[in-house]
Amino acid sequence: MRKLIEVLPLQFRVLYRQFLLRVIDLEALSIQADVVGYLGQFAGILIFYSLIQAVGALFSTLGPPPTPQALHIMAWHAEHSSIEIMMLVVGLISVITWDATFPDRRDVMVLSPLPVASRTILFAKIAASASILALAILALNFASSFAWSLVLAGMPDALRFLPAWWLAMIAASAFLYGSILTLQGLAALLLPRRLFLRLSATLQLAAFALFLSAYFLEPSVLDPNLFSDPNNHWILASSPTYWFFALFNQLNGTLPPQLAWLAQRATIGLAVVVTGAAASLLLCYLHTMKKTVEQPDLIPGAGGSHRSPRFGSALQTAIVLFSFRSLTRSRQHRVVFAFYLSVVFAIALSLLASELSSTGHPPLREDFIIPTLVMMSLAVVGLRAVFALPISLTANWVLRTTQLSPSEKYIAATRRTMLLLAVVPVWLLSALLSLSLRPWHHVLAHLAVLALLGYIFAELSLINFYKVPFTCSYLPGKTNIQVAFFGFIFVFLILAISFAPFEVRSLNDPALFASTMGAFLTLAIALWLFNRHRARSAVLYFEELPEVLIQTLGLGAIRPSDADLPSGRISAAGE
Repeated sequence: MRKLIEVLPLQFRVLYRQFLLRVIDLEALSIQADVVGYLGQFAGILIFYSLIQAVGALFSTLGPPPTPQALHIMAWHAEHSSIEIMMLVVGLISVITWDATFPDRRDVMVLSPLPVASRTILFAKIAASASILALAILALNFASSFAWSLVLAGMPDALRFLPAWWLAMIAASAFLYGSILTLQGLAALLLPRRLFLRLSATLQLAAFALFLSAYFLEPSVLDPNLFSDPNNHWILASSPTYWFFALFNQLNGTLPPQLAWLAQRATIGLAVVVTGAAASLLLCYLHTMKKTVEQPDLIPGAGGSHRSPRFGSALQTAIVLFSFRSLTRSRQHRVVFAFYLSVVFAIALSLLASELSSTGHPPLREDFIIPTLVMMSLAVVGLRAVFALPISLTANWVLRTTQLSPSEKYIAATRRTMLLLAVVPVWLLSALLSLSLRPWHHVLAHLAVLALLGYIFAELSLINFYKVPFTCSYLPGKTNIQVAFFGFIFVFLILAISFAPFEVRSLNDPALFASTMGAFLTLAIALWLFNRHRARSAVLYFEELPEVLIQTLGLGAIRPSDADLPSGRISAAGE
C-alpha cells in the first residue's frame, strides 16, 4: 500500500494531507488541532452503533425460528433501516463539511502563485472528502453487514448478500453526496459570487433540515402488500432510500420483478448526480477560482435602507442583531451551532412523528417532558459554545475602542441575546408540539417550568463570560466542543430523566408544584443577582491569554560541593 501511495505525484500527496486536515473545520471544532483525534471520535461513535446493530441481529436468532413471511419482513426492515441511517450520516457529513470540496479564498491566495494545476487541487480535495465518506461507510457497516448477512442469508448465500450490501451502501452514499455537490456547483456557476455566498447559508440549513425530516417523517412502506398498493406509489417514487433498497435486493437476487423500476431509478439517479457533480466541480475549478478571493466569508448586508427591530436599548439591539447575523452569515458558526441543533431538531421531529401517529389528545407524560428539557439545555449550551468563537480578530479593535457603556450593560445585552436566540425559540417550539396534549393546565404548567429552567440555564452560561459574543479570540484546544457536547448529553440526560417523574407528580399536586416553582424562581433570582453583582466590577476582554507557566530545569536539587567551586562562588551556586 505504501508503494502504491508513493507512485502518486508528490504535489497530490502533499495537498491531500492538507485538505484532509481541513475537511473538518478545526478552527471551529478545536480538539487540540488533532484531526486524528476527531476522526477517531467520529469513527468510534459509528462503530459503536454498528456493534449494537450486530448484537441485535444476533439476538434475533435466539427465539423460535420465524416464519418465512416474518423473516422476509424483518429482512426488509433491517435493510431499509440501514440504508436510511447510512444516508442520514452522509447527509450530516455533507452539512458539516459544507464547501470543503470547492476552492476557497485560502486555496486561491496560496496555491495560485505556485506551479500547481487546478486538476491536482480538484483531485486532492475529492480524495480528502472521499476518505471521510469511506471512513463513515466502513465504520457504520463493518459489524452489522456481517451479522445481517449471517442472520438473513446464511451460508453460502452470504457470499452474495455481503457484496450487495456494501455496493448498495456505497451507491447510496455517493448519490446523496453527489447531489449536494451538484447543487452547490450549479449555484456557484449560475449565480454571482456575492449572491452564491449568501444563498449558501440557506442551502446548508435547508439541507440539514431536509435530511433529518426525511429520516424521522418518511412513511414506512415495508410490507410486501403495501408495495403493490397504488396509494404508496408516490412514496416509493420520490424516496431515494427505497430506490437503493430495491437496488440492494436486485444485486442480492431477491427483488420482486414488479419493483425493478425502483432499482432502475436508483441506477439512473446515481449516474445523473455523479455526472453532474463531476461536471460542476470541474467547471468551478476552471472558471470560478479567481472570483473566490473577491468576497469574504462573512457577507456584508445588501445596500439600501433597512429598518431593524428593537430588542431593548440601542446597545442590546446592536448586540442581538450582530449575534444573529453572525450565526446566519458565517459558515464556521453555522456548522458549530448546527452540531447542537441537530439533536434539538431530531428530538422535535421525533415528538412530531409521535403526535402525528397518535389519536385523540394524549396526556402530558415523561416521554414529552424529558425531550423538551434536553432541547432547551442543548440550545443554550450550543449558543454559549458558539459565542466563544471569534468572527474577525482584526476587527475586534472597533469594539474595544467603542466601549462607551459599563461592562454590565454589555453582559445584560449578552443575556438578552441568549434568551432571544436560544430560550425563546425552543420554548415556542415546545409550545407548538404540545398543542395536542391535555389537560391544558398541565401543559401550561410544564411550559412555565420550561421557561424558568431556560432562564436558569442562560444565567448559568453567563457565569465568568465577560465578553461580547463572537469578539474574543480563543486558544486552540480550549473549546473542545465534542467532549463538552457528549459529556453534557450524558450528564443532563440523567438529570432530565430523574426530574421528569417528579414533575409529573407535582402537576397533580398543587402544593408540590408551587414549592417547586418557588425553588426555581429563587434560584433564578439568585443567579441574576450574582451575575449582576459580578458584572459591575467585570472588565470585558477580547483575547484569551495562555496561563503563564514557569519552566524549571531542576538544577536546585543538584548542589555542587564546595570543593568543586571557587571560594567566591559558593553562595551563588547554592542559590
